[in-house]
Amino acid sequence: MKELANTLNDKLQNLKISEILMYFSNEYPEQVVFTTSMGAEDQVLTSKIAKTDKSIKIVTLDTGRLFQETYELIQRTESKFNIKINIIFPNNSSVEKMVNVKGVNLFYDSIENRKLCCNIRKIEPLKRALEGNKVWINGLRRDQSTTRNNINLVEFDEVTNVLKVNPLYNWTNEMVWEYIKNEKVPYNPLHDKNYPSIGCQPCTSTVEHGKDIRSGRWWWENPETRECGLHKR
Repeated sequence: MKELANTLNDKLQNLKISEILMYFSNEYPEQVVFTTSMGAEDQVLTSKIAKTDKSIKIVTLDTGRLFQETYELIQRTESKFNIKINIIFPNNSSVEKMVNVKGVNLFYDSIENRKLCCNIRKIEPLKRALEGNKVWINGLRRDQSTTRNNINLVEFDEVTNVLKVNPLYNWTNEMVWEYIKNEKVPYNPLHDKNYPSIGCQPCTSTVEHGKDIRSGRWWWENPETRECGLHKR
């Protein structure tokens, strides 16, 4: 599979995003899933999928700690593109046990606690979202952070055993927002309030102009550890 990913990376990197989406949809019918965090990049891909092939499944992970603006965006996006975004929740008993043992805001106490919370609220639900699929589409970009500057268009995710496709891997932040404005794509209003990267409410802060756009995520940690585990393992 790793060799296949390398081959596809070379074969597809010069294609348009719509062509990339159609390739995987045709090669792996009913086995392609796009996971969206409702961020700006993901809204671009949602728009592309809605225009290209609505058979591609779209899912989002509701951790239970999201911003109200994110929930409202889910509804606006479904209405705009006439699509259904399937919502995956964490296991309730696992969340209850974690919170009752470690506390409601355990993630501030240590990296280990934060990773435990991300594992229960994000990583385990992601595994369920990917079950039965062979291709995982997401909105990662190289210039988002130091932990993502070497990603490729197609990779093999050894943990989930699927092909991981990053159609926007070489897009800049300016390209993302130009598309959103030109195509009138709905986006989270928190982006206009200095929140370039939006995740769970307790773990997301504003970012000063010129700083790493993901520096507002888990801002109390070092840059090298600021991944929840969905992508950087």
